[in-house]
Amino acid sequence: MSQPHVAILDDEAEIRCILADALTEAGFRTSSYSRATEFEAALKRTAPDVCLVDLGLPDRDGLALVHRLALESGATIIIISGRAAPHDRVTGLELGADDYIIKPFEPAEVVARIRARLRKGRPAQGSGGSIARFNGWEAQFDRYVLIGADGAEVPFSHAEGEVLRLFLDAPKRLISRTQMQESLGGAAGESFDRAMDVRISRLRAKLGEDPKNPRLIKTIYGAGYIFLGDVHWS
Repeated sequence: MSQPHVAILDDEAEIRCILADALTEAGFRTSSYSRATEFEAALKRTAPDVCLVDLGLPDRDGLALVHRLALESGATIIIISGRAAPHDRVTGLELGADDYIIKPFEPAEVVARIRARLRKGRPAQGSGGSIARFNGWEAQFDRYVLIGADGAEVPFSHAEGEVLRLFLDAPKRLISRTQMQESLGGAAGESFDRAMDVRISRLRAKLGEDPKNPRLIKTIYGAGYIFLGDVHWS
């Protein structure tokens, strides 16, 4: 198996070196960038497995970059930032980041978080493939797109895909908030709950659900969610 590739985007040379050294020692392949322009140019040539993104970039708004990566890239996106306010963490997760690490950090924790995210990103044992069909929809997890009955394609982010796969692997079964937190990672609390609410709301919109009376992703108040579709994997 090839080494997972981690792309590091941070304008501080010391931070890039610390991360690259820790990840290389842990068996990862790394590439480092100080500016968003060179980082984005490199993404056109190669697709990393994980992107570590600082928000305080000299040439681009970090949150806008995270949002675009979430929509267009299949990589796991982890923000590493000195912005520690709950609002910043919630916003980063809402825009599609998979995790949020606050500076200063322990390099070993970053390595552990990346490994956990890569494990969670693998297809579940019960799915048997990367394509799921349900209620007139086809979800292609290798391309991060939903295909409707009319053939129209609707892209979804890596973060939204994690939630969708969780539902599709356990149709017609209650999934509690605790189970979601254990399966998807991240610290339990208001930030995680808000991020899940946003991802589920976006999935419902992409599936054409009526937000007041969704047919596929049902909220069981005080308990969790149930996905009511008939799912077939291939």
